[in-house]
Amino acid sequence: MIRRAVDLVVATGVLVLASPFLALAVLAIRLESRGGAFYRQRRVGLHGHEFDVVKLRTMVDGAEQIGAGLLVADGDERITRVGSFLRRTSLDELPNLWNVVRGEMSLIGPRPTVPSQVAHYDERQRGRLAVKPGITGWAQVNGRASLPWSKRIEMDLWYIEHRSPALDLRILARTARVLFGGGGLYAGEGGGWDVPDGRR
Repeated sequence: MIRRAVDLVVATGVLVLASPFLALAVLAIRLESRGGAFYRQRRVGLHGHEFDVVKLRTMVDGAEQIGAGLLVADGDERITRVGSFLRRTSLDELPNLWNVVRGEMSLIGPRPTVPSQVAHYDERQRGRLAVKPGITGWAQVNGRASLPWSKRIEMDLWYIEHRSPALDLRILARTARVLFGGGGLYAGEGGGWDVPDGRR
């Protein structure tokens, strides 16, 4: 109950404070390329329940049906100029706070993933769904997308086993450094996620 109360107070407060920026970002996105300013994608949350995560759109409309699909690489031509800035600063994730307000996500926890990834979890990896997914988490501050998918899952499982207010504060402190540094945004050669048919 305390964690939920903190999530609700912080998420609501940040959304209110960030509303002028969000309005400017929405305008910039709409002016640069056709399509809506917000992007929704189906993700898997607590105990396998699915929900739509909300982000600011950073790619051309319909990007999932173009080129590499879900895989996004550094220099991807589908990323817009406004989107490049939003991604570099992680400001595209701000609307995730609405998912926190709705109770689908928490401020800290494993990042929610798409159903096609979860379908390939083994029994141990499904332990990642034992807590609400978060905006930031232990794997996020230790390499993000540059980590191999299996290692990210192990980091998330370690967090679930050891989570505490002290660890959460440590993650928040590291998150600030990651945001300013902008590292780990893209998979590179060793990162990303693998499925049995060889796609990443």
